[in-house]
Formats: sequence, structure tokens, C-alpha cells
Amino acid sequence: MSRAYRRPPRPGVEWEFDKVTFDRDFSRNVVTRLLVERAEHGGWELDRVRIGSDGVRRVVLRRKIIRAVRTA
Repeated sequence: MSRAYRRPPRPGVEWEFDKVTFDRDFSRNVVTRLLVERAEHGGWELDRVRIGSDGVRRVVLRRKIIRAVRTA
């Protein structure tokens, strides 16, 4: 259903991306509920949504990559 990937790094903030695909059988309310759950529990935010002519929703989520800095 989903696959994580990374875009080339930009200076400053680094993002992790996740592609999620929903069939046309899922209602708008169900998709919204699933995306809200991922946002609340996984720290994801919506990057883009594409709805194909076949009704399939292709969603790209993103979240910041936080690097731990070692302190002495």
C-alpha cells in the first residue's frame, strides 16, 4: 500500500516522503480518517494528492528527519 523514499537533500530541513495509494472503493471520509490517523500518530503531513481518471488517489506524505546531535 505504501513505500517510503527520499528526495535529494536540500540545504536546511530534510524530509522523509511516503507514497500511499487508495483505491476508488474507499470513500472520501475513510481516506480522510486514515490520513488523519497517520498524521496524529506518525508525524506525517500532507505533501500532495493526485486523483487519477480511474478514481485512484495517490497521496504523498512527508515528515521532517530530525538528526540527533551528540552532546559531550
